[in-house]
Amino acid sequence: MTKKLGILGGLGPMASVYFYELLTRHTEASCDQDHLDLILSSSATTPDRTAFILGKSAEDPLPRMLEDSRVLIAAGADVIAIPCNTAHYFYDALAEALSVPVINIIYETVHALASMGVKTFGLLATAGTAAAGGYAHVAERFGMTCVLPSPEEQAQLNELIYASIKQGKAPDLTAFSALSARLLGLGCERLVLGCTELSLLRRDAGLSAPYFDSLDALALRSILVCGKRPVGFDADLTEAIR
Repeated sequence: MTKKLGILGGLGPMASVYFYELLTRHTEASCDQDHLDLILSSSATTPDRTAFILGKSAEDPLPRMLEDSRVLIAAGADVIAIPCNTAHYFYDALAEALSVPVINIIYETVHALASMGVKTFGLLATAGTAAAGGYAHVAERFGMTCVLPSPEEQAQLNELIYASIKQGKAPDLTAFSALSARLLGLGCERLVLGCTELSLLRRDAGLSAPYFDSLDALALRSILVCGKRPVGFDADLTEAIR
């Protein structure tokens, strides 16, 4: 039985566009009618998640996220995906309040890595996602280790995400490459792109292993949950997420 997907997007907007592209590109289809039925909500004015998590803003994003999710459900969504890692700080509250399942991008990513036999991974994400501890918590459940950048490196990463990618500017990859090399030197087997803006960097800069894109994991699981057949993903990811 097929299901209609609701996408709680706009967090940020271009990442939501790319998520829709991934769903379309990676669904086995011989005609329009073979693709997913989906509804996309893109409330770009949702308060910033990282600023709230770090105590730099009193504007709570959760009420807007709940409102938009309920609009998706009222429009017929059977399941919801959120192409934003930082927004998963609010996952438990959303899952408890909503009447349909919400796919968890953090769980799907870590579960896939665990299925691949990965024991240690580095997290490249916003300061909000790092501070929230969601990846470390799920990693612990699977007996894995999540390695975070140093505070200085995290500041550089946040600058790359907010001052370059979110503003549509070409990022300077020098610091990003150095950070990646240091995490690999600490024993990380894979580097998780745990921010969907970094998924855009992967697309545009052609990043491949050891980078692992959380948005790919969310897209593959979404296609499966909605009753369609995924195609064209990396073989190890397809094998890990069934």
